[in-house]
Amino acid sequence: MKVLLIEDDQPLLESIQRILQEEFQVDTASAGDEGLFLAEQNIYDLIILDIMLPVMSGLEVLRQIRRQNIDVPVLMLTAKDSVEDKVRGLDEGADDYLVKPFAVPELLARVRALLRRKGALGREGTLTYGPISLNPKQQTAVIQGSPLELTAKEFALLEYLVQNAGHILTREQLFDRVWGFDCDTTLSVVELYIHYLRKKLSPFHLQKIIRTVRGVGYMLKEDCDVS
Repeated sequence: MKVLLIEDDQPLLESIQRILQEEFQVDTASAGDEGLFLAEQNIYDLIILDIMLPVMSGLEVLRQIRRQNIDVPVLMLTAKDSVEDKVRGLDEGADDYLVKPFAVPELLARVRALLRRKGALGREGTLTYGPISLNPKQQTAVIQGSPLELTAKEFALLEYLVQNAGHILTREQLFDRVWGFDCDTTLSVVELYIHYLRKKLSPFHLQKIIRTVRGVGYMLKEDCDVS
């Protein structure tokens, strides 16, 4: 899972990043415009956003994100704790609000709660679809009690498919999520890794669970007539 952390206090940013990296892939930005650029160019499961930022405030970043219909959970971080400040942040489209200073367990609890609310994380920290069970923290996959050996890219691809099971994902979405918009390889790598995944799912008779939507992309669905 990918988290974007936008915070201008460098020691705090590094501290939060170090904590989150135990469970998630974390991108960081220390200015509002830089954070907005990353939010526009990548696909994240969660954004942790400070309000007081240089160049562009966190509230303005949030407004721009929501205007572009980027429907990602946003957890606001701020030293302001008045009711008016909280209401303003929530009205702009934030999903939760955490006042500094905060305890690490509370931050992690709120992060997990937002991811569960989105449906991206199970209560035990796992992702499941049918017989497939993924543990993002440990980067492990199990099918009916048997381990599924995956490379890092294969795991990231399957993870994103499981998170969006039943929904069509374009090749561009898969590429941006797994390889990143600035990767110098081509979109054809998506088809290659879908082939790798299907081959590894084949011993479990699950190779057809990844469906090709002709001319569009792929979807994870056990019973589907799109291919």
